[in-house]
Amino acid sequence: MKIYLCSEVVRDLDFADQCRFARDIGYDGLEIAPFTLSDAPQNRSVKDLRALRAIADGEGVAVAGLHWLLAAPQGLSITSTDPSVAEKTRDVGKFLVDMCRELGGHYLVHGSPLQRPLEPGLEAEGRRQGIAYFAAMAEASSQAGVRYILEPLSRDDTAFINTVDDALAIIDEVGSAALGTMIDSYAAISNGENLPDLLQRWIPKGAISHVHFNDDNKRGPGEGTTDFGAVVELLRQLDYNGTTAVEPFIYSPDGPSCAARSIGYLRGLMERSR
Repeated sequence: MKIYLCSEVVRDLDFADQCRFARDIGYDGLEIAPFTLSDAPQNRSVKDLRALRAIADGEGVAVAGLHWLLAAPQGLSITSTDPSVAEKTRDVGKFLVDMCRELGGHYLVHGSPLQRPLEPGLEAEGRRQGIAYFAAMAEASSQAGVRYILEPLSRDDTAFINTVDDALAIIDEVGSAALGTMIDSYAAISNGENLPDLLQRWIPKGAISHVHFNDDNKRGPGEGTTDFGAVVELLRQLDYNGTTAVEPFIYSPDGPSCAARSIGYLRGLMERSR
């Protein structure tokens, strides 16, 4: 099972140091948050992106994919009823699909709760706009040879796509194999779902493309009360061969320390479950 580090955890390091750090402490590579590369990631040139890929390749580190997609530039929303906002958001999304390909990634995780709100009284139209956005991303991802993954999030963060069922309903409506879904540990637990039951239900059906590891207190895995030993063992028993990434939201005492503790904890659990 491959474990990647979400790059915002070590955003204070330059990209080469992020790669070296992730490699040296035991990650298989990075899952990049585009806003950590630029306040306007859509303006990065192909030459710039290929230079970043060369750095990662030179350090022996894979860029697995992208996540936290629409935090920059400001003002994006997949559910906006403003045509200009919708168009700009689609344009940025399509660029990020191309960015993923140029960096050597294989997937994009669409979380970005602040960029998918459902405004009171406009919920139906917001959902329609969101589904249209995902249809556009499915087409772009199919052409680029990457997968666009819909991330169910906590109901505390958004009302649009909270469960795997929600995501699969949209995937079925769009009808594209380029779309997928995933499980975020914190989001599932926050929504009152049992994490092992969720994995047991969906992984055998081939529905899960990715897993984010974070604990029930938003810290790194092993820093809360979640039984990740049971989770790792279940992933092994289910022969899960998808990707995973460590995505804490609270770093204690700092990002690098949190990243190191998380991978040490997970690698230890993996060794024990063999």
